[in-house]
Amino acid sequence: MKATLQSTLPAAGAITPAGQILRIVMGILLLTASAKVQVPFWPVPMTLQVAAVMAIAAAFGLRLGSATVIGYMVAGAVGLPVFAGTPEKGIGLAYMMGGTGGYLLGFVVASVMVGWAADNLRKLFLVPAMLAGLAVIYALGLGWLAQFVPADKVLVYGFSPFILGDLVKIALAAVLVIGLPTGLMQKIRGPQPDA
Repeated sequence: MKATLQSTLPAAGAITPAGQILRIVMGILLLTASAKVQVPFWPVPMTLQVAAVMAIAAAFGLRLGSATVIGYMVAGAVGLPVFAGTPEKGIGLAYMMGGTGGYLLGFVVASVMVGWAADNLRKLFLVPAMLAGLAVIYALGLGWLAQFVPADKVLVYGFSPFILGDLVKIALAAVLVIGLPTGLMQKIRGPQPDA
């Protein structure tokens, strides 16, 4: 009886299902805000989505980080105006199937990569993981964008104006997450399951 009762109680410091849902909802709200805020930058103004995706994945880890980014995609797919340029440029699946669809898919893949690195590697490995995640975002984004613009314009429209800003965003996300005290990081993520 005692063993059964103990196995049904959450581990000390464990995040309850309600706590997990709250973190995911807060992450979706952060992603939405990051898509809507434009920061003056050269050569084009930038949103903060890449920084938010990377910071959420690194802070939450694989499970909660990817669930948050997927939840953000689901919110957009059902028509909530969570993406940059929505509702002005369309909403829902129609928006997601447009020119930025590959970048959105890249956010999901990058969150898995960075979340995995956060769970399994030392903090300093988050920087190369974030850079690898950014490479995937661009690979998927540019591959998808090529269906909408002439081949000789893909880099002009989908890479050159944004890469400098995205590298700055990676640096911001890395400094933010790597600088978090270990105790605070454990409170954000909860205990990690043993591998």
